[in-house]
Amino acid sequence: MGASGSVPQKSIHDFTVKDGSGQDVDLSIYKGKVLLIDNVASKCGFTNWNYTQLTDLYNRYKHQGLEILAFPCNQFLKQEPGSSQEVQQFACTRYKAEYPIFQKVCVNGPNTEPVYKFLKSNKSGFMGTRIKWNFTKFLVDKDGLPLGRYSPIISPLAIEVLPPSWLTSGKSWDWMRERYELEGTRKLEKM
Repeated sequence: MGASGSVPQKSIHDFTVKDGSGQDVDLSIYKGKVLLIDNVASKCGFTNWNYTQLTDLYNRYKHQGLEILAFPCNQFLKQEPGSSQEVQQFACTRYKAEYPIFQKVCVNGPNTEPVYKFLKSNKSGFMGTRIKWNFTKFLVDKDGLPLGRYSPIISPLAIEVLPPSWLTSGKSWDWMRERYELEGTRKLEKM
C-alpha cells in the first residue's frame, strides 16, 4: 500500500490506500476536497460521540466539498477487533456513515500505513509525532496538504467554527488552522 518509496510524497493525493474490501483507492480522487482523516475504533469510550458527530459533519458539508476518511485501527487496547468489513458494517448500520471506511491500518510502529507516516511527519502532536489514541484527527486542505492535527478529545463538530468559505478558499490556511485550534480548545473547555 502507499505510494512509491523512491519518490517523496508532497501531498495526500500521492498515496494509494485499501478500501474495506481490499481494493486500491488512489487518494488523488479527493483533489479539490477538504479532508478530515480519522483513526477510528468501535470499542472505545470515544466511539459513540465521535462517530455520531462525524456522520453529522459529513451530512452537513459533503455537498460543499468535505470528505471524511475513516481508517480503523486496533493498536490502542485492541479496541477495533473486527475485520475491515465488520467495521464498515458497524459504522454504516449503527451510525449511518456514508463516508469511506478503509481497511484497518497501523498508525504507529514499523508497520505504520504510509499515509499516516506522511500526516504525522507534517503535523506532530503535543508530545511528538506518535498517535496517542483512537480518533486523532487530521484536517487536510483541498491541495492535499495537512492543516492541523487534533486530539481525540476535540469534537469533530469543532470544525464548524471555521468560516463558511473554508471549503473553497484558495488562500493560506494558517489563519484558519490557528482559529480552529483556538475555538476547538474553547469548545472543549465548555464541555
